[in-house]
Amino acid sequence: MHTVKIWASTTALCLGLVGAAFAPAALAQKKVVNVYNWSDYIDPKVLEDFTKETGVKVNYDVYDSQEVLEAKLTAGKSGYDVVGPTAQPFLARQVAAGLYQPLDKSKLKNLGNLDPEILKAMASADPNNAHAIPWMWGTNGIGYNVTKVKTIAADAPVYSMKMILDPEVVSKFKACGVMVLDAPTDVFPTVLQYLGLPPDSKSVADLDKATDALLKVRPFIRKFHSSEYINGLANGDICVAFGYSGDIIQASTRAAEAKRGVTVNYSIPSEGAQLWVDTLAIPKSAPNPDLAHAILDHLMKPSVVAASSDLTGYANGNKASTALVSEAVRSNPGIYPPAEVRARLFTITPADKEFERARTRAWTRVKTGR
Repeated sequence: MHTVKIWASTTALCLGLVGAAFAPAALAQKKVVNVYNWSDYIDPKVLEDFTKETGVKVNYDVYDSQEVLEAKLTAGKSGYDVVGPTAQPFLARQVAAGLYQPLDKSKLKNLGNLDPEILKAMASADPNNAHAIPWMWGTNGIGYNVTKVKTIAADAPVYSMKMILDPEVVSKFKACGVMVLDAPTDVFPTVLQYLGLPPDSKSVADLDKATDALLKVRPFIRKFHSSEYINGLANGDICVAFGYSGDIIQASTRAAEAKRGVTVNYSIPSEGAQLWVDTLAIPKSAPNPDLAHAILDHLMKPSVVAASSDLTGYANGNKASTALVSEAVRSNPGIYPPAEVRARLFTITPADKEFERARTRAWTRVKTGR
């Protein structure tokens, strides 16, 4: 969803050199494991360490949306051993379609490190957590330029979706720039929650209400895009965005490093926020399933996943790693929200084809403003 999740064009990144370390016989037969995931989502050093430990090179390719991954998997024989689907609705739909191998948990000695709460959140997509392990998780919320927002409206409701969905509020920030994710499965549930409707509603009548709410604020939204808001916030080119927690925190980090007087904050909406979990799974057609299990086990080491949380600014699904995550990340309530905030988080489930078509039409209306 995941700088993290800088939605790059599909590019081949070959990470890791064949190490001199002795490789177990099972791994030595196959020297390459192919991973397909978001860009900048795994610390490159941990992949290099895997190569040094096993003698297996990691080919790391990246995609720019979950839809791209789904199309590749649906076509069959993707050539990948490990991929990174988001639990809802993508993993759920893909598990139901039989696109993944069940995990051989006897080969995953680090399974015990995983967070039971996150596994429970995933179980609605993957019953009994049979096909995937959690990687990173986060929320969808509000990023804002502290100085610009305060200057324009000292009492701006920065902890509420009013910042995006109340015409009287968001209109104040039109001139300094408002951006929203180009992602209907992330935007509509949040709008429904704000309206007091079930965020996972599959009612076309509810969808129409959410569409109407978005059309009322459409004149004040500069752009719908799922990555440009990161640099936009960091550079001070926009002042408000609705986006992914890790992306906005990355924008905050970039702004601080640039030392140009830009301060970016992230808030989880008080009305509640969508919780998403990005996972790692083995496609049914994976050419090297043994290597897939080997790298999954490596990625469940607490030190490995902690390094990636520090890189991305996302919470991870590995409870044993929390103490190893940097203080700046693990103590940030926008990344690791307290229990009372987590209680207001929600997840969504897949929709049928008819509702998906209705949602696609509605999103086109919102983006075009008609």
